[in-house]
Amino acid sequence: MLGPVILAASRSEQMRRLISAAPVTKQVVDRFIPGETVDEIVPIVQDLTAKGLELTMDVVGEDITTPEQAAAARDAYLLLVDRLAELELGTRAEMSIKLSMFGQALDGGHELALANVRPVVEAAAAIGTTVTLDAEDHTTLDSMFAIHEELRKDFPQTGCVIQAYLFRTESDARRLAGAGSRVRLVKGAYKEPAEVAYQQKHEIDKAYVRILRILMEGSGYPMIGSHDPRLISIAQELARRAGRKLDEYEFQMLYGIRSDEHLRLAAEGHRMRVYTAYGTDWYGYFMRRLAEKPANLRFFARSMITKG
Repeated sequence: MLGPVILAASRSEQMRRLISAAPVTKQVVDRFIPGETVDEIVPIVQDLTAKGLELTMDVVGEDITTPEQAAAARDAYLLLVDRLAELELGTRAEMSIKLSMFGQALDGGHELALANVRPVVEAAAAIGTTVTLDAEDHTTLDSMFAIHEELRKDFPQTGCVIQAYLFRTESDARRLAGAGSRVRLVKGAYKEPAEVAYQQKHEIDKAYVRILRILMEGSGYPMIGSHDPRLISIAQELARRAGRKLDEYEFQMLYGIRSDEHLRLAAEGHRMRVYTAYGTDWYGYFMRRLAEKPANLRFFARSMITKG
């Protein structure tokens, strides 16, 4: 029940100021966002890859209001590419991008976002890695999918994200499950109206399994974005039934959540990719992590009480 309230708070400037000012906040945020600069995040990348894990990197920030801010977001990713090039990790370290950061919501935003994201995708390809376009609220998806389709003409390895709680997603999954595609399936973390999205957890879980079956039985590369032990087991069984080898799909989980499970899956031979965010504009990302899982909220509240 608290999820919608927290998601609303993620858009509140008053709540942003209140939470940002709390002395304990940085200690708790560090659980999910391990650095603010690329220099701080490089040792994290090295540590995780040394443990047999892979990464997808997210430079956090969404509330872009000017073309100059969108260009700065692009440049932040280009700087990340430069640093990843030095590590020579190839696809073991890819990037995730929210097109809202690249100006999608501004006037002429579709063309602006495409113009900003293309050089990042080009630079990623030049160092042997790729980019995945994150899904945001349902009003942005037609633009995101169109940009994804355009980028794949020159960079077919470009991935995208679909969200199980949206009614449209089963159709999207069938369209995207072709040869060469890379599709991450998540439950969804935005407040969406009942007209477009399932509202109950059991409905979302059922939709997740239906969509995952479509991806596993397709010709593309499924990326299972979930921390749910039951869904992880179902994914393994669906992969077995589809005749997929361990390198023909992967699991993805957030940095700071179920870290022992990251290592367990990697030790079993699975590709296990850790979604690792960094940057100074952490508030919206952090609040969605709280909204997604009650345990995260309890962790934050307990820390506020014991350390504040």
